[in-house]
Amino acid sequence: MSDLSWRLQRIGFFFRRLNGSLAARGWAGTLQRIKQERVRARGARLASEPILKDEPSISPTTRRILIVDAMAPDPTRDSGSVRLLHIFDALRAEGWHVDFFADDGIASTDDMARLAMLGVRTHGGDLRRWLIDKGAGLDAVMLCRLHVARQHLAIVRKYAPQATVAFDTVDLHYVRERRAAVVSGSSRMLRQAQRSQQLETDVIGEADVTFVVSSEEQTILSKDIPQAHIVLLSNIHEPSRRTREFTERRDLLFVGGFGHPPNADAMQWFVADILPRIQQAEPDIKLHIVGDIDDLSRQCMARDGVIVHGRVADLLPLIEASRLSVAPLRFGAGVKGKVNQAMSHGLPVVLTTIAAEGMHITQDVDGLLADTPEDFAAAVLRAYRDEALWLRLSDAGPENIRAHFSSNLARQALRAAFQNTRRP
Repeated sequence: MSDLSWRLQRIGFFFRRLNGSLAARGWAGTLQRIKQERVRARGARLASEPILKDEPSISPTTRRILIVDAMAPDPTRDSGSVRLLHIFDALRAEGWHVDFFADDGIASTDDMARLAMLGVRTHGGDLRRWLIDKGAGLDAVMLCRLHVARQHLAIVRKYAPQATVAFDTVDLHYVRERRAAVVSGSSRMLRQAQRSQQLETDVIGEADVTFVVSSEEQTILSKDIPQAHIVLLSNIHEPSRRTREFTERRDLLFVGGFGHPPNADAMQWFVADILPRIQQAEPDIKLHIVGDIDDLSRQCMARDGVIVHGRVADLLPLIEASRLSVAPLRFGAGVKGKVNQAMSHGLPVVLTTIAAEGMHITQDVDGLLADTPEDFAAAVLRAYRDEALWLRLSDAGPENIRAHFSSNLARQALRAAFQNTRRP
Protein backbone atom coordinates (compact mmCIF):
# COMPACT_ATOMS: atom_id res chain seq x y z
CA MET A 1 0.00 0.00 0.00
CA SER A 2 1.49 3.33 -1.08
CA ASP A 3 1.58 6.40 1.12
CA LEU A 4 -0.95 8.15 -1.14
CA SER A 5 -3.41 5.26 -1.21
CA TRP A 6 -3.23 4.92 2.58
CA ARG A 7 -4.00 8.63 3.02
CA LEU A 8 -6.88 8.46 0.54
CA GLN A 9 -8.24 5.46 2.43
CA ARG A 10 -8.11 7.44 5.68
CA ILE A 11 -10.15 10.21 4.06
CA GLY A 12 -12.74 7.63 3.04
CA PHE A 13 -12.89 6.28 6.59
CA PHE A 14 -13.43 9.83 7.89
CA PHE A 15 -16.53 10.31 5.75
CA ARG A 16 -17.94 6.91 6.72
CA ARG A 17 -17.45 7.78 10.39
CA LEU A 18 -19.15 11.11 9.76
CA ASN A 19 -22.16 9.28 8.35
CA GLY A 20 -22.26 7.04 11.41
CA SER A 21 -22.10 10.04 13.72
CA LEU A 22 -24.97 11.69 11.86
CA ALA A 23 -27.07 8.56 12.35
CA ALA A 24 -26.29 8.46 16.07
CA ARG A 25 -26.27 12.16 16.96
CA GLY A 26 -27.90 14.08 14.10
CA TRP A 27 -26.39 17.23 12.61
CA ALA A 28 -26.51 19.27 15.83
CA GLY A 29 -24.82 16.58 17.91
CA THR A 30 -22.21 15.88 15.23
CA LEU A 31 -21.29 19.54 14.84
CA GLN A 32 -21.04 19.87 18.62
CA ARG A 33 -18.72 16.84 18.74
CA ILE A 34 -16.50 18.36 16.04
CA LYS A 35 -16.41 21.62 18.00
CA GLN A 36 -15.33 19.76 21.15
CA GLU A 37 -12.53 18.00 19.26
CA ARG A 38 -11.27 21.31 17.85
CA VAL A 39 -11.16 22.76 21.37
CA ARG A 40 -9.27 19.68 22.54
CA ALA A 41 -6.79 19.96 19.67
CA ARG A 42 -6.06 23.61 20.50
CA GLY A 43 -5.27 22.62 24.08
CA ALA A 44 -2.83 19.90 23.11
CA ARG A 45 0.16 19.54 20.86
CA LEU A 46 1.11 17.03 18.23
CA ALA A 47 3.25 14.36 19.82
CA SER A 48 5.90 14.31 17.11
CA GLU A 49 8.46 12.91 19.54
CA PRO A 50 8.00 10.49 22.44
CA ILE A 51 8.49 11.99 25.87
CA LEU A 52 10.93 9.14 26.59
CA LYS A 53 13.52 10.55 24.23
CA ASP A 54 16.08 7.80 23.98
CA GLU A 55 15.13 4.57 22.28
CA PRO A 56 15.82 1.91 24.93
CA SER A 57 17.83 -1.13 24.17
CA ILE A 58 15.27 -3.93 24.08
CA SER A 59 16.41 -7.39 25.12
CA PRO A 60 15.99 -10.07 22.44
CA THR A 61 13.68 -11.89 24.84
CA THR A 62 11.47 -8.84 25.58
CA ARG A 63 8.17 -8.81 23.73
CA ARG A 64 7.12 -5.54 22.09
CA ILE A 65 3.54 -4.43 21.49
CA LEU A 66 2.13 -1.44 19.61
CA ILE A 67 -1.26 -0.14 20.77
CA VAL A 68 -3.31 2.28 18.65
CA ASP A 69 -6.43 3.97 20.01
CA ALA A 70 -8.54 6.82 18.69
CA MET A 71 -7.17 9.31 21.24
CA ALA A 72 -4.61 9.43 24.01
CA PRO A 73 -6.22 8.03 27.16
CA ASP A 74 -7.43 10.56 29.71
CA PRO A 75 -9.03 9.04 32.84
CA THR A 76 -11.07 12.20 33.46
CA ARG A 77 -12.76 11.82 30.04
CA ASP A 78 -14.16 8.28 29.85
CA SER A 79 -14.05 4.79 31.31
CA GLY A 80 -12.36 3.44 28.18
CA SER A 81 -9.32 5.53 29.09
CA VAL A 82 -9.30 4.13 32.61
CA ARG A 83 -9.39 0.60 31.20
CA LEU A 84 -6.61 1.26 28.68
CA LEU A 85 -4.31 2.73 31.31
CA HIS A 86 -4.80 -0.40 33.41
CA ILE A 87 -4.07 -2.53 30.34
CA PHE A 88 -0.80 -0.65 29.85
CA ASP A 89 0.06 -1.31 33.48
CA ALA A 90 -0.80 -5.02 33.17
CA LEU A 91 1.29 -5.42 30.01
CA ARG A 92 4.27 -3.75 31.64
CA ALA A 93 3.86 -6.04 34.66
CA GLU A 94 3.96 -8.98 32.23
CA GLY A 95 7.28 -7.74 30.88
CA TRP A 96 6.13 -6.14 27.60
CA HIS A 97 7.72 -3.09 25.99
CA VAL A 98 4.70 -0.90 25.06
CA ASP A 99 4.49 1.70 22.26
CA PHE A 100 1.39 3.88 21.79
CA PHE A 101 -0.05 5.87 18.91
CA ALA A 102 -3.12 8.13 19.13
CA ASP A 103 -4.95 7.88 15.82
CA ASP A 104 -5.91 11.56 15.92
CA GLY A 105 -2.25 12.53 16.30
CA ILE A 106 -2.94 14.65 19.38
CA ALA A 107 -1.29 14.19 22.74
CA SER A 108 -0.84 16.86 25.39
CA THR A 109 2.23 17.06 27.57
CA ASP A 110 0.09 15.68 30.40
CA ASP A 111 -1.00 12.76 28.19
CA MET A 112 2.58 11.85 27.37
CA ALA A 113 3.78 12.29 30.94
CA ARG A 114 0.93 10.08 32.20
CA LEU A 115 1.97 7.27 29.86
CA ALA A 116 5.68 7.79 30.49
CA MET A 117 5.07 7.16 34.19
CA LEU A 118 3.71 3.75 33.17
CA GLY A 119 6.77 3.12 31.01
CA VAL A 120 4.79 3.56 27.77
CA ARG A 121 6.39 5.36 24.81
CA THR A 122 3.98 7.73 23.07
CA HIS A 123 4.66 8.34 19.39
CA GLY A 124 3.28 10.83 16.89
CA GLY A 125 3.58 11.49 13.21
CA ASP A 126 2.93 8.97 10.45
CA LEU A 127 1.98 5.52 11.74
CA ARG A 128 2.68 3.89 8.37
CA ARG A 129 6.25 5.18 8.29
CA TRP A 130 6.79 4.16 11.90
CA LEU A 131 5.66 0.64 11.00
CA ILE A 132 8.00 0.54 8.03
CA ASP A 133 10.85 1.33 10.42
CA LYS A 134 9.80 -0.62 13.53
CA GLY A 135 7.20 -3.17 12.38
CA ALA A 136 9.60 -6.07 12.00
CA GLY A 137 10.42 -5.83 15.73
CA LEU A 138 6.84 -6.10 16.94
CA ASP A 139 5.44 -9.21 18.57
CA ALA A 140 1.88 -7.92 18.84
CA VAL A 141 -0.33 -5.02 17.77
CA MET A 142 -3.56 -4.03 19.54
CA LEU A 143 -6.01 -1.90 17.55
CA CYS A 144 -8.69 -0.31 19.73
CA ARG A 145 -12.19 0.46 18.38
CA LEU A 146 -13.71 -0.43 15.06
CA HIS A 147 -12.71 2.61 13.01
CA VAL A 148 -9.09 2.39 14.16
CA ALA A 149 -8.85 -1.32 13.35
CA ARG A 150 -10.41 -0.88 9.91
CA GLN A 151 -7.98 1.86 8.98
CA HIS A 152 -4.78 0.22 10.14
CA LEU A 153 -5.15 -3.55 10.09
CA ALA A 154 -3.94 -3.87 6.48
CA ILE A 155 -0.76 -1.85 6.98
CA VAL A 156 -0.03 -3.73 10.21
CA ARG A 157 -0.28 -7.03 8.33
CA LYS A 158 2.01 -5.66 5.60
CA TYR A 159 4.77 -4.20 7.76
CA ALA A 160 4.51 -6.45 10.85
CA PRO A 161 3.37 -9.79 9.36
CA GLN A 162 4.85 -11.75 12.25
CA ALA A 163 2.87 -9.86 14.91
CA THR A 164 -0.23 -11.17 16.63
CA VAL A 165 -3.00 -8.68 15.82
CA ALA A 166 -5.61 -8.03 18.53
CA PHE A 167 -8.83 -6.13 17.89
CA ASP A 168 -10.12 -4.45 21.06
CA THR A 169 -13.81 -3.79 20.48
CA VAL A 170 -14.18 -1.61 23.64
CA ASP A 171 -17.86 -2.30 23.06
CA LEU A 172 -19.68 -3.92 20.14
CA HIS A 173 -20.79 -0.91 18.12
CA TYR A 174 -23.56 -2.72 16.28
CA VAL A 175 -25.17 -3.92 19.52
CA ARG A 176 -25.21 -0.37 20.91
CA GLU A 177 -26.50 1.09 17.66
CA ARG A 178 -29.21 -1.55 17.25
CA ARG A 179 -30.48 -0.87 20.76
CA ALA A 180 -30.42 2.87 20.07
CA ALA A 181 -32.52 2.25 16.94
CA VAL A 182 -35.12 0.39 19.01
CA VAL A 183 -35.34 3.21 21.59
CA SER A 184 -35.44 6.01 19.03
CA GLY A 185 -37.38 4.25 16.30
CA SER A 186 -34.78 5.49 13.81
CA SER A 187 -34.58 3.50 10.58
CA ARG A 188 -31.34 5.32 9.74
CA MET A 189 -29.77 4.13 12.99
CA LEU A 190 -30.94 0.59 12.28
CA ARG A 191 -29.20 0.69 8.88
CA GLN A 192 -26.08 2.04 10.57
CA ALA A 193 -26.20 -0.87 13.05
CA GLN A 194 -26.45 -3.36 10.19
CA ARG A 195 -23.43 -1.78 8.48
CA SER A 196 -21.46 -1.81 11.73
CA GLN A 197 -22.27 -5.48 12.31
CA GLN A 198 -20.86 -6.43 8.93
CA LEU A 199 -17.75 -4.28 9.46
CA GLU A 200 -17.10 -5.61 12.97
CA THR A 201 -17.60 -9.17 11.75
CA ASP A 202 -15.07 -8.58 8.98
CA VAL A 203 -12.44 -7.13 11.33
CA ILE A 204 -12.95 -9.92 13.87
CA GLY A 205 -12.45 -12.43 11.09
CA GLU A 206 -9.18 -10.78 10.06
CA ALA A 207 -7.73 -10.33 13.56
CA ASP A 208 -5.89 -13.09 15.41
CA VAL A 209 -7.70 -12.36 18.66
CA THR A 210 -10.62 -10.12 19.64
CA PHE A 211 -11.13 -8.56 23.07
CA VAL A 212 -14.63 -7.98 24.44
CA VAL A 213 -15.56 -6.45 27.78
CA SER A 214 -18.57 -8.54 28.78
CA SER A 215 -19.45 -12.23 28.90
CA GLU A 216 -22.67 -11.36 27.05
CA GLU A 217 -20.69 -10.00 24.10
CA GLN A 218 -18.35 -12.99 24.25
CA THR A 219 -21.38 -15.29 23.97
CA ILE A 220 -22.81 -13.29 21.04
CA LEU A 221 -19.58 -13.43 19.05
CA SER A 222 -18.79 -17.05 19.89
CA LYS A 223 -22.19 -17.98 18.48
CA ASP A 224 -22.05 -15.73 15.40
CA ILE A 225 -18.35 -16.25 14.58
CA PRO A 226 -17.43 -19.61 16.14
CA GLN A 227 -14.02 -19.76 14.45
CA ALA A 228 -12.89 -16.45 16.01
CA HIS A 229 -10.60 -16.29 19.05
CA ILE A 230 -12.63 -14.21 21.54
CA VAL A 231 -11.08 -13.23 24.88
CA LEU A 232 -12.86 -11.47 27.74
CA LEU A 233 -10.80 -8.43 28.82
CA SER A 234 -13.20 -6.37 30.89
CA ASN A 235 -12.88 -3.13 32.82
CA ILE A 236 -10.20 -3.06 35.47
CA HIS A 237 -10.68 -1.48 38.89
CA GLU A 238 -9.23 -1.80 42.37
CA PRO A 239 -11.72 -1.97 45.26
CA SER A 240 -11.50 0.70 47.94
CA ARG A 241 -12.86 1.16 51.44
CA ARG A 242 -15.65 3.69 51.82
CA THR A 243 -14.71 6.72 53.87
CA ARG A 244 -18.19 8.07 54.72
CA GLU A 245 -21.24 6.34 56.08
CA PHE A 246 -24.91 6.55 55.14
CA THR A 247 -25.86 9.55 57.29
CA GLU A 248 -22.87 11.58 56.07
CA ARG A 249 -23.99 11.40 52.43
CA ARG A 250 -26.72 12.92 50.33
CA ASP A 251 -27.91 13.33 46.73
CA LEU A 252 -27.50 11.32 43.52
CA LEU A 253 -24.56 11.09 41.12
CA PHE A 254 -24.44 10.38 37.39
CA VAL A 255 -21.11 10.10 35.55
CA GLY A 256 -20.91 10.15 31.75
CA GLY A 257 -19.97 12.45 28.90
CA PHE A 258 -22.83 13.68 26.71
CA GLY A 259 -20.79 13.09 23.56
CA HIS A 260 -21.70 9.42 24.02
CA PRO A 261 -25.37 9.13 22.93
CA PRO A 262 -26.41 6.57 25.59
CA ASN A 263 -25.37 9.00 28.35
CA ALA A 264 -27.21 11.97 26.86
CA ASP A 265 -30.35 9.89 26.37
CA ALA A 266 -30.11 8.51 29.91
CA MET A 267 -30.03 11.96 31.49
CA GLN A 268 -32.79 13.35 29.30
CA TRP A 269 -34.99 10.42 30.34
CA PHE A 270 -34.01 10.61 34.01
CA VAL A 271 -34.48 14.36 34.38
CA ALA A 272 -37.79 14.39 32.50
CA ASP A 273 -39.47 11.20 33.76
CA ILE A 274 -37.73 9.91 36.89
CA LEU A 275 -36.33 12.80 38.92
CA PRO A 276 -39.71 14.56 39.32
CA ARG A 277 -41.11 11.39 40.90
CA ILE A 278 -38.16 11.22 43.29
CA GLN A 279 -38.36 14.90 44.24
CA GLN A 280 -42.09 14.68 44.82
CA ALA A 281 -41.31 12.31 47.70
CA GLU A 282 -37.94 13.81 48.71
CA PRO A 283 -37.83 17.47 47.58
CA ASP A 284 -34.29 18.07 48.87
CA ILE A 285 -32.62 15.38 46.74
CA LYS A 286 -30.31 16.79 44.07
CA LEU A 287 -28.79 15.18 41.01
CA HIS A 288 -25.10 15.82 40.26
CA ILE A 289 -24.05 15.29 36.62
CA VAL A 290 -20.34 14.82 35.86
CA GLY A 291 -18.76 14.52 32.42
CA ASP A 292 -18.17 16.46 29.21
CA ILE A 293 -21.32 18.30 28.21
CA ASP A 294 -22.06 20.71 25.40
CA ASP A 295 -23.72 24.09 26.00
CA LEU A 296 -27.09 23.08 24.54
CA SER A 297 -27.32 19.95 26.72
CA ARG A 298 -26.27 21.94 29.77
CA GLN A 299 -29.15 24.35 29.12
CA CYS A 300 -31.57 21.43 28.71
CA MET A 301 -30.48 20.01 32.07
CA ALA A 302 -30.86 23.34 33.87
CA ARG A 303 -33.62 23.09 36.48
CA ASP A 304 -34.07 23.02 40.24
CA GLY A 305 -32.30 20.11 41.85
CA VAL A 306 -29.87 19.43 38.97
CA ILE A 307 -26.22 20.45 39.32
CA VAL A 308 -24.10 20.09 36.19
CA HIS A 309 -20.39 19.90 37.04
CA GLY A 310 -18.99 19.05 33.61
CA ARG A 311 -15.66 17.25 33.57
CA VAL A 312 -13.86 17.21 36.94
CA ALA A 313 -10.20 16.52 37.60
CA ASP A 314 -10.96 14.37 40.65
CA LEU A 315 -14.23 12.47 40.93
CA LEU A 316 -13.51 10.98 44.35
CA PRO A 317 -14.93 13.84 46.49
CA LEU A 318 -18.28 13.56 44.72
CA ILE A 319 -18.30 9.77 45.02
CA GLU A 320 -17.63 10.03 48.74
CA ALA A 321 -20.28 12.72 49.26
CA SER A 322 -23.09 11.06 47.27
CA ARG A 323 -25.53 8.59 48.74
CA LEU A 324 -26.40 6.82 45.48
CA SER A 325 -25.12 6.50 41.93
CA VAL A 326 -27.66 6.20 39.11
CA ALA A 327 -27.16 4.63 35.68
CA PRO A 328 -30.50 4.93 33.81
CA LEU A 329 -29.16 3.79 30.42
CA ARG A 330 -31.79 2.71 27.90
CA PHE A 331 -29.31 1.47 25.31
CA GLY A 332 -25.60 0.80 25.04
CA ALA A 333 -23.17 -2.09 24.99
CA GLY A 334 -20.11 -3.30 26.82
CA VAL A 335 -19.54 -2.79 30.54
CA LYS A 336 -20.28 0.55 32.16
CA GLY A 337 -17.26 2.10 33.85
CA LYS A 338 -19.49 4.48 35.79
CA VAL A 339 -21.05 1.47 37.53
CA ASN A 340 -17.68 -0.19 38.17
CA GLN A 341 -16.23 2.98 39.62
CA ALA A 342 -19.11 3.60 41.99
CA MET A 343 -19.18 0.00 43.21
CA SER A 344 -15.41 -0.09 43.70
CA HIS A 345 -15.80 2.72 46.26
CA GLY A 346 -18.82 1.23 47.99
CA LEU A 347 -21.30 3.68 46.45
CA PRO A 348 -24.57 1.77 45.82
CA VAL A 349 -25.99 1.93 42.31
CA VAL A 350 -29.52 1.98 40.93
CA LEU A 351 -29.39 0.97 37.29
CA THR A 352 -31.29 -0.39 34.33
CA THR A 353 -30.89 -3.91 32.97
CA ILE A 354 -28.85 -2.48 30.06
CA ALA A 355 -26.50 -0.68 32.46
CA ALA A 356 -26.09 -3.88 34.50
CA GLU A 357 -25.04 -5.97 31.50
CA GLY A 358 -21.72 -7.69 32.12
CA MET A 359 -21.64 -6.50 35.73
CA HIS A 360 -22.56 -9.80 37.45
CA ILE A 361 -25.17 -7.95 39.51
CA THR A 362 -27.80 -9.76 41.54
CA GLN A 363 -30.92 -7.78 42.41
CA ASP A 364 -30.89 -6.55 46.02
CA VAL A 365 -27.37 -7.95 46.54
CA ASP A 366 -24.99 -5.89 44.39
CA GLY A 367 -27.42 -3.25 43.12
CA LEU A 368 -31.04 -2.32 42.43
CA LEU A 369 -32.34 -2.87 38.89
CA ALA A 370 -35.31 -1.03 37.37
CA ASP A 371 -36.39 -0.30 33.81
CA THR A 372 -39.46 1.95 34.04
CA PRO A 373 -39.65 5.49 35.45
CA GLU A 374 -41.95 4.35 38.25
CA ASP A 375 -39.77 1.40 39.25
CA PHE A 376 -36.53 3.37 38.96
CA ALA A 377 -37.81 6.19 41.17
CA ALA A 378 -39.09 3.67 43.71
CA ALA A 379 -35.74 1.88 43.78
CA VAL A 380 -33.87 5.15 44.33
CA LEU A 381 -36.14 6.14 47.19
CA ARG A 382 -35.88 2.70 48.75
CA ALA A 383 -32.07 2.69 48.82
CA TYR A 384 -31.92 6.38 49.74
CA ARG A 385 -34.06 5.85 52.85
CA ASP A 386 -33.13 2.34 54.03
CA GLU A 387 -29.77 2.42 55.82
CA ALA A 388 -29.58 -1.38 56.25
CA LEU A 389 -30.16 -1.93 52.52
CA TRP A 390 -27.65 0.80 51.67
CA LEU A 391 -24.98 -0.80 53.86
CA ARG A 392 -25.58 -4.22 52.30
CA LEU A 393 -25.23 -2.85 48.78
CA SER A 394 -22.21 -0.74 49.76
CA ASP A 395 -20.37 -3.73 51.24
CA ALA A 396 -21.15 -5.92 48.22
CA GLY A 397 -19.84 -3.45 45.64
CA PRO A 398 -16.09 -3.80 46.27
CA GLU A 399 -16.46 -7.58 46.57
CA ASN A 400 -18.09 -7.66 43.12
CA ILE A 401 -15.17 -5.65 41.70
CA ARG A 402 -12.60 -7.89 43.37
CA ALA A 403 -14.25 -11.01 41.97
CA HIS A 404 -14.84 -9.87 38.37
CA PHE A 405 -12.78 -6.78 37.46
CA SER A 406 -9.35 -7.16 39.05
CA SER A 407 -5.96 -6.51 37.49
CA ASN A 408 -5.10 -10.20 38.01
CA LEU A 409 -7.98 -11.23 35.74
CA ALA A 410 -6.79 -8.73 33.13
CA ARG A 411 -3.27 -10.18 33.21
CA GLN A 412 -4.69 -13.68 32.76
CA ALA A 413 -6.69 -12.50 29.73
CA LEU A 414 -3.64 -10.87 28.16
CA ARG A 415 -1.61 -14.04 28.67
CA ALA A 416 -4.33 -16.09 26.99
CA ALA A 417 -4.47 -13.68 24.04
CA PHE A 418 -0.73 -13.45 23.46
CA GLN A 419 0.43 -16.86 24.65
CA ASN A 420 1.96 -17.68 21.26
CA THR A 421 4.03 -14.50 20.99
CA ARG A 422 6.67 -15.32 23.59
CA ARG A 423 10.17 -15.05 22.21
CA PRO A 424 12.63 -17.87 22.82
